[in-house]
Amino acid sequence: MTASVAPPPAHRLLLIEDDADLATMLAETLADEGYEVDAARDGQRGLHLGLTRSYDVMVIDRVLPAIDGLHVLARLRSRAVATRALMLTALGAVGDRVAGLDAGADDYLVKPFELDELTARLRALCRRSLDAAEAVPVGGGWLDLGLRDVVLPDGVRVALSLREFELLRVIATQPTMVHSRAGLRRQVFDDATATSIVDTYVYYLRRKLGRTVIRTVHGIGYRLGAL
Repeated sequence: MTASVAPPPAHRLLLIEDDADLATMLAETLADEGYEVDAARDGQRGLHLGLTRSYDVMVIDRVLPAIDGLHVLARLRSRAVATRALMLTALGAVGDRVAGLDAGADDYLVKPFELDELTARLRALCRRSLDAAEAVPVGGGWLDLGLRDVVLPDGVRVALSLREFELLRVIATQPTMVHSRAGLRRQVFDDATATSIVDTYVYYLRRKLGRTVIRTVHGIGYRLGAL
């Protein structure tokens, strides 16, 4: 295994694998390949990490304690976590692969496997993430970063002002994070002194996209909702 084909060090990877020896070996190998690895030994911990931290790619074992891999992935997708995911499992029948892909997996690798193939597939998933970076999921639709508008689930496009776009982009690129008003003001409205400007533009976005597009977390701030 060489580091010459490793992805950039900034790539963060979530590994959910209950086999202690395999998890340790994979974490060490992937760290050598340039990934920053967070490891979870059961589905509940993996789900928590996937919902509260941002990753470039995930490796998820299918058979896990607490919550199995299919349900972990399905629940992440239901919460608008679009991180590319490779499902790693000993269940290799066609029906098993179909179930994994239907749950939201982007790739499916059957045990036993070659490390070179795993790392090559992960590099491919990271490239696909970069290629798809022009679109950020927003509920059942997406935010088009190139045209700076929102595509609704029925295909209708809604134009945004520059400030509306920047506010929604910040919130949508970290869909599970609760953003404080002060933090949003610093990131989007750095020329303003009052956090009330954030509330004003949240109102504008809700007026265009529906009241549920951004959720209020009372006493804290805002997080992404659904269209």
